[in-house]
Amino acid sequence: MSEETTPRRRVRVDLAVDRGVFMISVAAELAEMHPQTLRMYEARGLIEPSRSPKGTRLYSQEDVERLRRIQQMTVELGLNLAGVERVLALEAELDAAQRKLTQLEAHAAQARIEMAEELERVRRSLRAEIVPYTGGSTAIVRSADVRSPFKKR
Repeated sequence: MSEETTPRRRVRVDLAVDRGVFMISVAAELAEMHPQTLRMYEARGLIEPSRSPKGTRLYSQEDVERLRRIQQMTVELGLNLAGVERVLALEAELDAAQRKLTQLEAHAAQARIEMAEELERVRRSLRAEIVPYTGGSTAIVRSADVRSPFKKR
């Protein structure tokens, strides 16, 4: 069997989108910008690539998407880098607020369940204590307040 007729195996590797795997030249090419632009964005704090043990910048898929987003804001929307910084900061604040809201909604839902359970427990305990009073009135009184005709007074 020759090499030409040997079937080639394809290997698929799944990587976390936040794992740094691209060197600066590859990330720059994927984001369609110059590597120096990536360095400038890093210096301004717009992007934070991870580093290899030897200090080489390693960009993740998330980093590349962020670079594309920055480019979109500057080229298509006409924002300067200060505007981009502000937009990204506001987006981060919004994300944090949404996470907090989700936590609070979950907490409120749990509190509603607990309150309903407690209310039902109180209702059950009151049903056991309340008996109709047949002394001519339609009032409802606690069983502890009704004097039994069989008890000595």
